[in-house]
Amino acid sequence: TLTRLTDRSAELRTALDDYPDAIERRETGGVQIYPELKRGGERVSAYNGSVTTTVTVTDFAALGDLLLRLGNMDQTSVSGPWWRLKPGSRAGADVRKEAIADALQRAREYAEAVGARVDRLVEIRDEGIGDGLPQPMMRQMAYGKAEAADSLELDIDPQQQTVQASVIVRVAITDPGRSLYQSFGM
Repeated sequence: TLTRLTDRSAELRTALDDYPDAIERRETGGVQIYPELKRGGERVSAYNGSVTTTVTVTDFAALGDLLLRLGNMDQTSVSGPWWRLKPGSRAGADVRKEAIADALQRAREYAEAVGARVDRLVEIRDEGIGDGLPQPMMRQMAYGKAEAADSLELDIDPQQQTVQASVIVRVAITDPGRSLYQSFGM
């Protein structure tokens, strides 16, 4: 089992090495080796194992070819792709700015409704939204060994990403005008 895992892992590394410009990162997420017991007993009949590798691809033009190549490898399962924005993406910052501007405009409207105005900003903070997990586009892909795998093409289109921001903006307002209290009979 260890020998086969080592061989499969080396074959995977070699395949991934052929895509240096397309792959940003690859990480081994887990190695499992476990006994398979004979039915109803405690005797080991065989050992099984797996190595999990996560690959971050930034060149979508090469992604289809890479998936086909990896899926064509013996005793290999391919899962994914899962799409997400790159950390630090400009899209997130833009949406956060829009959320803050919207919250400040609403605060001004609320203040005006009571005859006041926004005096100062007290706090801005993120309101925790989402779990940060990638959104699956394809859950599982498994390919058997194919004779004509080199002639296949798998076109991959990134899944549209929804970017959200939710902020809490606290402001201090001026004292409401006297005329508002008088109009409500206060």
